Amino acid sequence: MGEMASAPGAHVQSAAAPSPFPPIADYAFLSDCHTGALISPDGSVGWLCVPSFDSASVFGTLLDRQAGYFRIGPFGVHHPTARAYEPGTNVLITTWKTPSGWVEVREALTMGPSEDEDEVTPHSRPPADDDADHQLVRTMRCLEGSVEMELVCEPVFDYGRVPAEWTMVTDSGRHIADAHGAGQTIRLQTDLALGIEGDRVRARRTLTAGDEVYCSLSWQAGLASVPDVQEAGRRLSATVRFWRAWLDRARIPDHHWRDPIQRAALVVKGLTYMPTGATIAALTTSLPETPGGERNWDYRYTWMRDSTFTLQALHYLNLDWEADEFMQFVADLEPNEDGSLQIMYGIDGRRDLTESIRNDLSGYAGAHPVRIGNGAFDQRQNDVFGAVLDCILLHSRRSQRLPRRLWALVESQARCAEAVWREPDQGIWEARGKPQHYVSSKLMCWVALDRAAKLADIRSDAELVSRWRATAEEIKQDILTNGLTDAGVLRQHYETDSLDASALLAAIFGFLPHDDPRLRATVDAIADELTEDGFVLRYRTDETDDGLSGREGSFLICSFWLVSALAITGAHQRARDLMERLLRVASPLGLYAEEFDVATGRHLGNFPQAFSHLALIEAAGRIIMAEFQQEFD
Repeated sequence: MGEMASAPGAHVQSAAAPSPFPPIADYAFLSDCHTGALISPDGSVGWLCVPSFDSASVFGTLLDRQAGYFRIGPFGVHHPTARAYEPGTNVLITTWKTPSGWVEVREALTMGPSEDEDEVTPHSRPPADDDADHQLVRTMRCLEGSVEMELVCEPVFDYGRVPAEWTMVTDSGRHIADAHGAGQTIRLQTDLALGIEGDRVRARRTLTAGDEVYCSLSWQAGLASVPDVQEAGRRLSATVRFWRAWLDRARIPDHHWRDPIQRAALVVKGLTYMPTGATIAALTTSLPETPGGERNWDYRYTWMRDSTFTLQALHYLNLDWEADEFMQFVADLEPNEDGSLQIMYGIDGRRDLTESIRNDLSGYAGAHPVRIGNGAFDQRQNDVFGAVLDCILLHSRRSQRLPRRLWALVESQARCAEAVWREPDQGIWEARGKPQHYVSSKLMCWVALDRAAKLADIRSDAELVSRWRATAEEIKQDILTNGLTDAGVLRQHYETDSLDASALLAAIFGFLPHDDPRLRATVDAIADELTEDGFVLRYRTDETDDGLSGREGSFLICSFWLVSALAITGAHQRARDLMERLLRVASPLGLYAEEFDVATGRHLGNFPQAFSHLALIEAAGRIIMAEFQQEFD
C-alpha cells in the first residue's frame, strides 16, 4: 500500500485536490470527555465512535464515503452561511440560508449533572459533578421564512463493516427507532416522523419562522433518550453551562491571544477521557500526513511523551484537578517487565494496541492504509522516562508534596534511564527504520536523571541525589561530545549532521542555559534550515531513514516549539512573528491538525491534535510571561 512512486513527470497528489472529502480543518469538534464527533460543513457526522474515543466508528465518512452517514439540515443545501462555537464551549451553532428562509442548527455531545453510576464507560476516578449523557443532541430552529429540513441517519457499525438493522419502537408514533449491528444498539429519537428505508431512516418537514424540532442519538444505558424539543434545549443549555463553568476555573491571561488559548484549552479538555483521566493524542485514526500516502496512524491513545506537555499546559492554566487526574492515570499504568513504561497506552490503561489494517475502507482521499491500533506501542523509545519524571516533578512542585504511590514510579523510571541511555532506539518520532543514537532520546534521559535527582532532594535522599546527578552530568557530556556538529549545532543522531526539530527540546527542558551559544546556534539553524516558508519540519524525509516513503508537511508542534525556543533564547520579536503566523493558519473554528501543508494552506494528519494545542498554550505562555517581565525591567 502507500503512495505511488513518483515517476518522472508524475504529479504528486495535492492536499487541495478536488475531492468528495471535505478539508480536514473544515470539521467541527464535539466532545463529552468520553468520545468525540467531527461535524462536516454540510451538517453530517463525519466521525463518531461509541461509547468511547477508541471504540469502533458508527459514522465514518471521514475515512470512507460509505462508512456511516448522519445529517440533519436543509434539503438540497450543503454549504452553510456561518458556523461557530457558542463562546467558551464545545457546542456548535450552524446557520443556513436557503432560497426560502433561514435556519439554525445547534448541536453537542451533551453533558449534565451526574446522578447514577456510569454503566456505559465505568469510572476508575471519582465521578465528577457533571458527566456525559452519552447522547448527540441536535435542534433545528427556523429563523425566517420557511425551510424544508431533512434528517438522514445511516450508521454502519464496526468501522463501516456492518450496516444497521433498524426497528421502529412500538407505540412511538414513528418518533423512535433503534439501529442494531455488531453487538451494539443506538437509539434515534425525534419529533419528526421517521421512515425506515433499508439500512437507514429518514424524515423531512418544512419549518416556518419560530418552529423548532430536535433529534437525539443515544447509546446510554437502557437507551434513555431525549423525549421532546424542550428537554433537548435544556440538555444543550446544561452542556453550555458545563463548558463555561469549567473554563471559569482556568487561568486565561487577559491578552489579545486569549481566544486561541481558550479554544486550545477546550480542545485539550475535550480530548480527555474522564473515566480514567487519560488524554488522547487526537480524535481520529489514519488521517494522512502525506496526501494520498501511507503515513497514516491511529492516534486515539495516550502517549507518555505527551505527559509533560499536558502537565505544563494544565498547571499553566491553573487546572490542577485535571493535572492530578492525569497523574493518577500514569501511576496506575502497568509497566514492562524491566519497570519501564510503554511509549503509549490505551485510554483504559491497556498495554496491547496491536495494529490491524482495514483494507475495506478507502481511506481519506485515497490515503492507504487505514490503521486500527498502533504498532509502535512496543517500540523502544528512551525519551519516555524523561517525560514521565518531568511531569512528576512539575506536579510535585505544584502540589508541594510527592505522593507515596508516585515514588516507586520515580525509582523505576530513573533506574531504566540509567540502564538504557547508552543504547540506540527509534527516537521521539517513532521511526520505523534502524535504531540510532538519537540526540533527543539522550536529552530526555538527561531530563529523567536531572528530574529524578530533584525529586530525590524533595525526599532528602542525599545518596540518590548524588548518584542521579552524576549520571545526568555523564549523559550531558556524552551529548556535547557526540551530538554536536562542527558548527556547534545539536544533530539528529550521532551518525549524521542532519537537523531534527526535537533538538528544540534542549531549550524547553533547560538542557543548556538560555544564552549558551550552542543552544542559540541550534535554534537558529532549525529556524533557518529546517523550515518551509517559516514553518518547521520534523526532519528532512530524504535525509532520515524512517521506514516510510513520501514527504510530509510541517509539524505544527515543532513550529510552536520553535516559538518557545526563540522566546527562551531572547529572540522575542521573531517568536511573536511566528506565533502570529501560526495563529492565522488555525482552522475556521480555531482548531489544529498535526501538520500544515505550506504549499496549499491545508491541514494534514489526525484532527484535532492535542500536541499542537498543548504546544500553542506553552508557546503563548512563554511570550506573555516575557512581555509581563519586560514591564518590570
